Amino acid sequence: MTTSAAPTILEVKGLGFRYPERALFSNWSASLSPGVTLILGGDGRGKTTLLRLLAGDLTADAGELSINGVKLKTHAKDYRQQVFWTEPRTDAFDQMKPVQYFDLQRSAHAGFDEGMLARCVDGLALAPELNKQLFMLSTGSKRKVWLAAAFASGAALTLLDMPFAALDKASIVDVLSLLEGAANHPARAIVLADYAAPAGVTLAGLMDLGD
Repeated sequence: MTTSAAPTILEVKGLGFRYPERALFSNWSASLSPGVTLILGGDGRGKTTLLRLLAGDLTADAGELSINGVKLKTHAKDYRQQVFWTEPRTDAFDQMKPVQYFDLQRSAHAGFDEGMLARCVDGLALAPELNKQLFMLSTGSKRKVWLAAAFASGAALTLLDMPFAALDKASIVDVLSLLEGAANHPARAIVLADYAAPAGVTLAGLMDLGD
């Protein structure tokens, strides 16, 4: 009996990026399999910057990124269609209602899962917020909207920045349950950036950027 190695969802080769005052990444490479990967690091270590680079939201100075063999440099649109990324602090969607934001993500992701969206709306207690404009929601409620869309998107590469910040205890428990499920997905890489590993979640990989 033979077992096949886990497929590679994201391949990063020779990534380089610097801000004017300092270099964050130099000749940095990684290979991500399905499941949950943690980007661990303290303040200012580049967690959010790395997520933005992986999303194609920020242009690297050097290197090559590919998702399922699709290269960002040569096929940017096809690459980004395989990515879910919403910057948690963004105000770009403030005039939308959550239902409209979900419609936007539904149109962007061919694998959008309506059943998962309904499960997230219920588990994160979002129903009372669905017809309010996003600027009216608390920081925690907005984050729950982004998280519901992230898990429902079906995106091959799903990027989560500090997913537990500003959440109530019940929602933290629910997100941990969602991550536990995602840890076993055969074709999705969930990448979360945080200060510590999510409790009880089996990790497929760890990127430690230091304290």
